This record gives sequence, C-alpha cells and structure tokens, in this order.
Amino acid sequence: MSTTVAPASLVTVRRFFAFLGLVALWLVLAASAACEGCRSPAGQDGSPPKAGAEATPAARLYLVSDLAGALEPCGCVNDQLGGLGHFGALVAGEKDRAPAAGVLSAGPLFFMDMELSAERRAQEVSKAETIAAAMKSLHLLGFAPGRNDWAAGPEVLNRLTEISGAPLLASNLEAGAVTPVRWRTEKVGRVALGIIGVASPDKASSSLAGVVSTSTESAVKAAVEAVKKEGAQAIVVLAAVGRGEAKRIADANPELLAVVVGSNGGGGDANVQAPPAERVGGVLIVETGNHLQTAAVLDLYPREGTTAGGLMKFGDGTGVERIRKREELSARTAELRTRLATWRTDPSIAEKDIDARMAELTKLEAERDALDKAPPPAVGSYYRYAMREIREKLGDSEAIKTQMRVFYKKVNDANKLEFADRKPKAPPKGEPGYVGVEACSLCHEEPRKVWDKTAHAHAYATLSTQFKEFNLDCVSCHVVGYDRPGGSTVTHVDGLKDVQCESCHGPGSLHAAKPDSVKIPVARPGPEVCLSCHHPPHVHTFDAVAKMEAIRGPGHGKPKEH
Repeated sequence: MSTTVAPASLVTVRRFFAFLGLVALWLVLAASAACEGCRSPAGQDGSPPKAGAEATPAARLYLVSDLAGALEPCGCVNDQLGGLGHFGALVAGEKDRAPAAGVLSAGPLFFMDMELSAERRAQEVSKAETIAAAMKSLHLLGFAPGRNDWAAGPEVLNRLTEISGAPLLASNLEAGAVTPVRWRTEKVGRVALGIIGVASPDKASSSLAGVVSTSTESAVKAAVEAVKKEGAQAIVVLAAVGRGEAKRIADANPELLAVVVGSNGGGGDANVQAPPAERVGGVLIVETGNHLQTAAVLDLYPREGTTAGGLMKFGDGTGVERIRKREELSARTAELRTRLATWRTDPSIAEKDIDARMAELTKLEAERDALDKAPPPAVGSYYRYAMREIREKLGDSEAIKTQMRVFYKKVNDANKLEFADRKPKAPPKGEPGYVGVEACSLCHEEPRKVWDKTAHAHAYATLSTQFKEFNLDCVSCHVVGYDRPGGSTVTHVDGLKDVQCESCHGPGSLHAAKPDSVKIPVARPGPEVCLSCHHPPHVHTFDAVAKMEAIRGPGHGKPKEH
C-alpha cells in the first residue's frame, strides 16, 4: 500500500481556497440573516404574497349587523354571548395577526328601540354615546343606519356620528337635518376600500318625518362607479335594508366584494341568530347575530400584480360549504354550552358526565376552527371569512371597560337624583303589598335557609358593586315588586333588595298578617316566572325548568332531610 503526499505548495493553495469558500458561505448566511431581520412579513412590503403562501392579511374587516344599543349582557350565566368590551378584546388580541383593520356596521347601531320613553331618554342617550366612543376606538370606518338610530332625534344622531369618528353612510337617503355621506374610499392597510351605504329607515314600522329612501340598486350602481374613479380596489356595501334587498343589490352589482346585511329597524331585546353567509354570484352576503352576539371577520389577501390601483377580484378562500359546516358546528357548540351551564348548577349530574361533555365541546370547537385553516387558493387574490362568537372567554378591552364604568357611574349618580322622589304606589284597598324576606322568615325558616345559599340572596350587591343599582336596565330584576303597588322603585328599595320570596310567590302582606286564613298568593310558582327576568339580552339561553333546581331545597320545594 502506498500513500501519495501532496507537495507543500499544493496543500497551501488548497487550504487557501477552502478558506475563501468558508468566508463566502459566511457572507451568504449573514446576508440572508440580515435580510430576514429587516424584511417585512409576506405581503407587507408592498409586494403581493407568493401563490400558495399564507400571509398576514393586507386588510381585515370586522363586520357587525344590528348592534342596536346592546352594550353588554348581564351576568346571569357564564360565558354569555355579546358585550362591546369582549368585542374590543377580540380586535386588540388579534392586532399582531391583523395590524390593518377596521369595523363596518349595518342596521341600528345606537338604540335598541325606535322610540324612547321620557324617563329612559337620558340614560339611553348616554349609553349610545358610550357605544359611539367605543366604536371610534375600534376604528369604525362607517355605518348604515336603521330607524332606531333616530330614536333621540336628528340632532342627537348627528352628535353620535361625530363621536364615532365615522360617517353615516346612505347613498339612497334624503334625511332632512341628518346629511348622509353617500360613499367613502378608505385605505385599510394596502387595500383601497370603497364603502357604500344604503338604508331605508322610513320603511320601518315606526314613521320618521323628513326621511325618504330611494331605489337602492340605482344608488349603489352610481356609488360603485364613483368609488372606482377614486381608486377603490375592493367594494363593500352596508345594507340596512334586509336580506332580500341586499341580495338583489349583490345580483345587480357583481363587482362588489361583499354586502353586510342589517335591518331597517326593530324593537325589543330578543336575540336573533343570523343565517349563514352565502354568495350571490361572486358577492359574499354577510349577516351577524344582533346585539353583537357574533361578528364576522373578513381578511383580504391581494396577490395578482400590485395593489397600486384598479378593482381587484378576490376569490373565496374559505368556501361557502365550509362556512355552512362551520355554522352547523357553532350551533352544536352553543347548544352544548347551554347544557353545560345548566349541568354545572345541578348536583344530580355526575362530574364524569360534565367532563365528557366538555371533551365533546373541545372536539367540536377544534373541528370548527380547523375549517378556517384550509389551504389558500394556488393563484389569485382571495379572502378568508369567519364568524366569531363574542363571548366572555375573549376577555375585556380595558379601554372600553373604562368607558363603560364611566357610563355606569354617570347614570347611577344621575338616576339617584332623578328618581329620588319616586315612591311606590300604595296597593288598592284589600289588595296585598310586599313585606320582604324578614317578615316571611318569621314562619318559613327552612325556605329562608335554602334561599340564603342562592345567588338570589345577593342579587342587589352584584349591582351596587358595579354602579348599576339605579340603572333602569338592571334594577327591576334585582329587587322585589319593582314598580308595583306596595313594592319598590328605582331608589326606594329598603327591605326589598335582592330576589326574595315574593319575587316568585307574589306580594305577601295579607298572608303575613293572617297566615292561617290567607294563603300565599302563588304557593307553587312554575318555571315561567323565571323568564320575566332571565331572557335575552340578559341571558342568551336559559333552561328555566333545570335552573329551578338550583333554588329548591329541603323545606323549599323538596322534602326535609331527616
């Protein structure tokens, strides 16, 4: 075996070139690292993201239908739907994932009803101002109004619009003292967004003097041409006209990206579940649950060419079938959450059964969320769409919660003075009034012991610790005999705080005076009595039959234990 040894000069040369190779490799790696350090995320440096690669959206739109004066639900059950503070937390919590975002609203925004009573006017206007300020902080881009928004008059609506920092958009409306903006073009991230509003508040059941709506289709057609001339790359219509009319608008204007559906007006505190999203041609039709139960999220991913100008075609990156499947899964998870909320207060349900349902809920939510992670289209600009539930688990926006606390304190102080002299009417001769739990307890000791352990026994404290005890939206369900003869009022609640015996069993003064000869007015109240308070928007779901078990006990609807 022989070994060949290279001459010393040749070894030196080879070492030199090896050294140069290492230097070159180091320079390449360093340059690459430096580039990675200074490079914007994909799609954020002005260039379109590459086909097949998901990126930070160029623009995100949060879409809301018929918020209608719903600031937040009350806390009767856990993880309720709704709440402006929770919506704010959603927006803030996803700021890193979607830094360029704005909010669009269709349908009534500021008030729950079309008319305001004299006694509620000041409180409702103050709440509307709080909603307007909160929406400004969330970057409201525009809203199409419903009839409710005129509830306090055109002057107040003009002030609320100014506070919101966004235009009242209605291209088909002549509104007297209120001057709508017909359209606007706003840069959201890298997308020039054309926003058009249409509304028909004069078509609502309550008349509105001086407000006249015209054809929506022709108004939208004209506005589309106008925003295109202003450089719009995507166009969204806010349609406070109902779903049928909104779909006709989409059919007549195929260039639109989306139509957000709101109502022309309404009243009452009932929650309504929105139908799933659908497409008319290539136009996405979006409607969310009223009272901010849900919000839609629309992410835009422009790819083709540059985003310098010209209307862009956004393909469906989510898929309507997936959207419908997601809605089905959301309904099943909502039903399961309702069942779990009831089971947690029912001692007869085994812990292992609750754990099993929790595991099922987790599985369903994972299946639902997976639908949002389908791969994007291989080519072309596209959007991602999702419907998000607004729940307590999202947390709270501290900025909005601070605004809400200011509102509650202001209203509490004002109502305490405003209603200081309002005393309860005396009951008619021979009719019972309310005596309070202490009088009942003289004879009914066992039921009192059961009641002391319930949340009803501390209902008033949940208001007073939050500056809500004089709030007209709250007080009636946290005292006994509110606004009834011989009962309580906003400020006169001595002896009648909390949800007491007479809340369910009726006024007991005559029975208390002659227990042997006068019966308890309602000896065995049915579950329907619970629904006088436990209804939307206070709670979104409530099983009164099951919940009654939480306030029954030995000597109070159940045999005494021996």
